Amino acid sequence: MRTYSPKASEINRSWYLIDADGMVLGRLATEAARLLRGKHRPYFAQHMDMGDHVVVINADKIVMTSNKADDKLAYHHSGYPGGLRSKSYAKLMEEDSTIVVERAIRGMIPKNRLGRQQFTKLQVYAGAEHPHQAQNPQAHDVPGARRASA
Repeated sequence: MRTYSPKASEINRSWYLIDADGMVLGRLATEAARLLRGKHRPYFAQHMDMGDHVVVINADKIVMTSNKADDKLAYHHSGYPGGLRSKSYAKLMEEDSTIVVERAIRGMIPKNRLGRQQFTKLQVYAGAEHPHQAQNPQAHDVPGARRASA
């Protein structure tokens, strides 16, 4: 028996819609990264872009457990000496909540050309509205996702 190797022309990409309202950030990010990479497919090949398109809505209603929003810092460097800057995730959520979700998902995909190609299939929106109704995305329920109690 020979090992099956999928070809790029055989890949049928789907669109998934994930509602982040009240979801824990890490659990949302792992499921979105799994869909972007294509690991949910029975014929997954790690050297190819097998993933589907993922649309995340309600990113402004994402939840971080314990005190991570206040304690955890997001760093970036300007490239100049002494140019390290940091912001708390709570402040980052106030400014633009989509950045928080994108950073979490980007950290879970490969750091190479393939990962950059897979990351282009992610769309994150702060509100409930998105312009991808024409693609008819199917709602994806994240298994094991904890939603914050009201």
